[in-house]
Amino acid sequence: AARMAAPTMEERKACWGARDEFWQCLDRHGDEAAKCEKLRQAFESRCPQQWVKHFDKRRDFLKYKKKLETEGYHPPEAAGKS
Repeated sequence: AARMAAPTMEERKACWGARDEFWQCLDRHGDEAAKCEKLRQAFESRCPQQWVKHFDKRRDFLKYKKKLETEGYHPPEAAGKS
């Protein structure tokens, strides 16, 4: 799918659907990508390359945010103590 044209609504829905299934799979398997290989391939084949990159970054960001929310932000102990 090397087309540069903007995806149609149908294509966008297919892409988002594939992404959601892939992400749900990762959530179920604690981000074990190997368990979700087929869904990953579907995701990559249904979404423009740029989007795949964007969604991968987005997922990392969301995971990071969730981690901060559940564990809280812990500044390094040594900081500022002289």
